[in-house]
Amino acid sequence: MSDPSTTTNTTTTPFTRALLAGALAGTTVDFSLYPIDTLKTRLQSSTGFYPSGGFRGIYAGVGSALVGSAPGAALFFVSYEEIKSRLRVFRERRENAAAWSEPVEHMVAASAGEVAACGVRVPTEVIKQRAQATQQPSSMAALRFILAQRVDIGALGVWREMYRGWGITIMREVPFTAVQFPLWEGMKSWRRQRTGRGEVSAVESGLLGSLAGAVAAGLTTPLDVLKTRMMLAKEKQAALPLFRQIWNESGPQAFVAGIGPRIMWISAGGAIFLGSYQWAYNTMTGVT
Repeated sequence: MSDPSTTTNTTTTPFTRALLAGALAGTTVDFSLYPIDTLKTRLQSSTGFYPSGGFRGIYAGVGSALVGSAPGAALFFVSYEEIKSRLRVFRERRENAAAWSEPVEHMVAASAGEVAACGVRVPTEVIKQRAQATQQPSSMAALRFILAQRVDIGALGVWREMYRGWGITIMREVPFTAVQFPLWEGMKSWRRQRTGRGEVSAVESGLLGSLAGAVAAGLTTPLDVLKTRMMLAKEKQAALPLFRQIWNESGPQAFVAGIGPRIMWISAGGAIFLGSYQWAYNTMTGVT
């Protein structure tokens, strides 16, 4: 017997639902919380908060963020839902699957989704953060500046410049999602068992996503600081030498710079991102 709280909408496929719900979630969260992200970037800048712009122009670089939001989030959720579904089928075919199998599935699926999303996210992040730190007056100016270097560094050099910080971004995002999504999925499962409903509501998903995001954000702040410094550096630097330089010049406290805005931003972002995703997904599947 089907759960009375759900009705399947046959007009959309799981792929389409993940694609559209993810695109909506990404655009909504990036635009609504952009000012906090700008303040966090300026706090982490090596030039300091006020030289990087302070409280002025907190929507600087928003254009590049909005361009990358929808495709990046859509790529993430399409990958996440598909891999999670396939791993679940594989687990259900096995007898006596370990209790920890499901959280590991969520870790693997979320990590793969982040790697896919970073193909879009990293170039837009490079452009966005240079505008946020007032290295360039706008997203378009930052993009033109990078493209203009083709004369000196060639097309491959421009490509590398656009993907500067790719490695450290992956190093930050994979641990982040490995914490956030198993927590989110686990709390959703707990809530479904408590209520007897087939799916959580958008509000419930948002609140649980906020808590999971706050925990993950705090734990991964040092990696976020390192990533920001790499993207803002005038010349490309390797992660380990840059880590040593920050440690020697500013001490260990530099690696928690911006932790307050980051936790606040990602906590609120988790509520909006996963709440709006759940709302869109529930709407397309007919959950009441």
